[in-house]
Amino acid sequence: MTAAPLRAALLTREYPPEVYGGAGVHVEHLAAALARHVEVGVHCFGAERDDPLVAGTYGSWDALDGGGPHMAALRHLSTDLAIAAGVEGADVVHSHTWYANLAGHLAALLYDIPHVVTTHSLEPLRPWKSEQLGGGYAVSSWAERTGVEGADAVIAVSAEMRRDVLASYPSVDPDKVVVIHNGIDPEAYQPDWGTDVLERYGIDPARPSVMFVGRITRQKGVTHLLDAAAHLDADAQLILCAGAPDTVDLGAEVASAVAALREDRDGVFWIDEMLPRPDIVQLLTHATVFACPSIYEPFGLVNVEAMACETPVVASAVGGIPEVVVEGGTGHLVAFEKGEDVFGSPADPDRFAREFAEALNRVVGDADRARQMGLASRERVLEHFSWQAIAEQTADLYRRLRS
Repeated sequence: MTAAPLRAALLTREYPPEVYGGAGVHVEHLAAALARHVEVGVHCFGAERDDPLVAGTYGSWDALDGGGPHMAALRHLSTDLAIAAGVEGADVVHSHTWYANLAGHLAALLYDIPHVVTTHSLEPLRPWKSEQLGGGYAVSSWAERTGVEGADAVIAVSAEMRRDVLASYPSVDPDKVVVIHNGIDPEAYQPDWGTDVLERYGIDPARPSVMFVGRITRQKGVTHLLDAAAHLDADAQLILCAGAPDTVDLGAEVASAVAALREDRDGVFWIDEMLPRPDIVQLLTHATVFACPSIYEPFGLVNVEAMACETPVVASAVGGIPEVVVEGGTGHLVAFEKGEDVFGSPADPDRFAREFAEALNRVVGDADRARQMGLASRERVLEHFSWQAIAEQTADLYRRLRS
């Protein structure tokens, strides 16, 4: 008699079409790849989805609508209660980010099943969120800590993230923390040499370009890239696909910096909308180099996306990025020394900006070398960051926990 397939419930705030960060991209592709190995049910925040893998969608309590920024944290926790009620019958629950960690923790208690947490980031290492959430940051930190410390297994998306988990939560048994890298679909991210998207925005494919993709948040370091842009090669274009600022003040700060930069140079493009993946892929393909000036990055999936499009990367040497970008082979790593401000900004912002610009200019100024790095980048992605391998490792972890 054939044994029933293991039933895995993936718990997440983000799932297509409501995706705004790397965690949502991760869950989308992990769910699809896992479905070849176990029975998958995705339980996500938001509206109903027309997706066979989605087992439930959940909203928050109406009574919590409105109020200050801290109320958002309470709304998310109310959604967690609904998710915990909705996953009955699963053999294992697997939560992603603090938004869903409490739902996984409660489900484990209610149904006596294992809870797996994937740590895409860590609240103790994102102090700038207090600027965005006020007292809600203390609530999000509590929810994450409860989920991580109570989990049966914690997946770290990089070796550096594993070290961060154990440093941030020293009560966690090190044997419970395993490294399973993030991944990518190389079919969804492959070079597109069309030019219709470039033409739509007036980007010149004959000129070199530096590209950034990310939310406007302290973590992603977009303000430091704008500082570095003042030192870029005069012929280089700068393409910023950046939106959804964490705060009104930060959005205004970026807008002011972009305006000042445009006064001194041409070829500065700011696309402040969420572009569909094919548009991003074409822009990445034509970029001479991708810039990742993050001050904190547990893995940096966006770098893998760029590399899959045969684009070299210049990135801060933080978190898991050095496990992805090979210095001199697929791009350049820029040293980062953390300062003492609440945001974790560079100790010497001017020096960091100049060194970042120098690394970008080394790629921009050598087209042949940039092309070689781009080809090596995609080869590295194909060898190390496929979703099928990641799904197999994750399914094996589920089975060990259930045995």
